[in-house]
Amino acid sequence: MVKWFWQRDKPKRTLMLRSRGDMGDATRVDFAELAPDLGRFLGQAAYLQLGYFETLTRLIRATPELDEKEALARAAGAALSKHRGIVEIIRAQGDDPTEIMRPFQEPLDAFRRKTIGVRPRETLLAVYITAGMLDDFYLALASSYGETGARVATILREDDDTDEIVSILRRTIESDGEWRSLLSMWARRMVGDTLLVARQALRTERLAADEKRVEPVYTELMGAHARRMDAMGLAA
Repeated sequence: MVKWFWQRDKPKRTLMLRSRGDMGDATRVDFAELAPDLGRFLGQAAYLQLGYFETLTRLIRATPELDEKEALARAAGAALSKHRGIVEIIRAQGDDPTEIMRPFQEPLDAFRRKTIGVRPRETLLAVYITAGMLDDFYLALASSYGETGARVATILREDDDTDEIVSILRRTIESDGEWRSLLSMWARRMVGDTLLVARQALRTERLAADEKRVEPVYTELMGAHARRMDAMGLAA
């Protein structure tokens, strides 16, 4: 049986979100109290991956260079694979994936529209930043859902095939100082909107009184974001 490029075996991500003092059991339990119900968690996570896939496929059409098209296709395939994996978990729960995702279509599409830049490189950077931050956030949330959460975490840790995207962006940044300035500013715009999506995924009725419980996760999200920016030669 022939396997397409996104179906081939891939290495697993090793990123673990931890606070500076290591996120121990007590912190995870406290964070779990802010986690949404399982259906909301799965629906949001699945639709986010579908959104990454859609944006990346749009970028393929806007990219003339064949090697870059292939790199984008691999990243899009990785996002689609994650989407399908989470959808299978939803079905295993006895739910209809379409109905579970439907409540998040409008708000997450609105968020995704904010990531579409005037230039394809802006959009590409936005996908890389937002997908990285939100995958990390949902990995942190996954520990709240027992065995089902562990299955989602395994899916999210799969290789997202973005190494070549980083190379494309780095070459762009190194080619022109104006690109460096433009993409730095664009990346900073993305962070606030992305953190807002993460915040809205939590139990908002409890969040106002328990803001400190999620602070270690926000700290680690920003730390991982800074490392991704450094890898491209951009300041966070």
